[in-house]
Amino acid sequence: MTDTSDTRPAGSEARAPRQSGLHRLMRYLPLIAPVLLWAVPCWVLLHTGQHWPVPVTLVGTALFALGLVGMPLAMARGHGRRQQDRAAIVGDTLLGASWVLFTWSILLGVSLRPALTVVGVDGSQDRARIVTWAVLGVTAVLLAWGYAEARRVPRVRRLDVRLPRLGAGLDGIRVVLITDTHYGPLERTRWSARVCERVNTLEADLVCHTGDIADGTAERRRAQALPLGTVRATRARVYVTGNHEYYSEAQGWVDLMGELGWEPLRNRHLLLERGGDTLVVAGVDDVTAESSGLAGHRANLAGALNGADPDLPVLLLAHQPKFVDRAAADGIDLQLSGHTHGGQIWPFHHLVRIDQPALAGLSHHGTRTLLYTSRGTGFWGPPFRVFAPSEITLLVLRSPHVPTSS
Repeated sequence: MTDTSDTRPAGSEARAPRQSGLHRLMRYLPLIAPVLLWAVPCWVLLHTGQHWPVPVTLVGTALFALGLVGMPLAMARGHGRRQQDRAAIVGDTLLGASWVLFTWSILLGVSLRPALTVVGVDGSQDRARIVTWAVLGVTAVLLAWGYAEARRVPRVRRLDVRLPRLGAGLDGIRVVLITDTHYGPLERTRWSARVCERVNTLEADLVCHTGDIADGTAERRRAQALPLGTVRATRARVYVTGNHEYYSEAQGWVDLMGELGWEPLRNRHLLLERGGDTLVVAGVDDVTAESSGLAGHRANLAGALNGADPDLPVLLLAHQPKFVDRAAADGIDLQLSGHTHGGQIWPFHHLVRIDQPALAGLSHHGTRTLLYTSRGTGFWGPPFRVFAPSEITLLVLRSPHVPTSS
């Protein structure tokens, strides 16, 4: 459980300088990162022994310099106060492309030259130029593939989840999870409709959306979100806010989802009953809600469970996996989350793991709590998914109390 008291564990004083140093580094990361993303590939591809003709070197260096300047400017215009969608598309695409180019410049720049020496490629210039073409080739392939992965309708990931406290009457309940749709600058109304069509083929009892519907206000992204109103479930459609709603007038999204027939579970619950057994379906606001300054918005698990029978199994919707610490402390049976995107563009998942206890899939926490973390249905920012495929998840809940036929 997250401890918000002033009590510090022994040895915290010794860790304070390291933590403050890390915080200072994170503060300057937005300034440092663009320089690294563009300068490292420029150096590896153009200035490490290739001896390109002078015009090639000058033009190539100028292109990298243009990316270094243009990417932050485009992202500022796209995601800042102006909210210019075209600028956001340019900035986000450059961000994704530079990340892939940076990654493979390092990986191939370090590993390929020694390998070429071993296999007998003579001449440092030849080895340097092979590295350059290899990096450019791998980057182009991964970006093309990653773009197609990001824009396709996600595949369905199906799994059975056994909950020890689930009554026999609820065995086989079908729960569909979508999350992190991130409707945004790239127009995806048709994609949204096709996702909803895919969900409707799954014959869900309960459909859940665990937040980050869009980047932008409900008014601005309304057309892309409207297909969510066509989603079908035999029992309920439920929704909780994600952190991106709190960048974009969260209450507007809560209101729109209600208008579309979804139940916003803002620190509340509903009961799903079948065959004489009951499942508590609860939801909490995102953990960033309280700092948003929006009145009445905060993650409140006690409020979400207020009035629920403590002997009943609980399915909890919480946008971020790290809420599982609180869920496990309260004995929640299953938490559904998104937020991580599975890393979205490898190897960004290593940075996600610093902040979150799970990247994707089913994990066990505490004595009873299961956490399922979706890789997300859409994408944020860069329109690429590399080694982190999107998903629509079908979880079939299983009870250990179903009598076996003799």
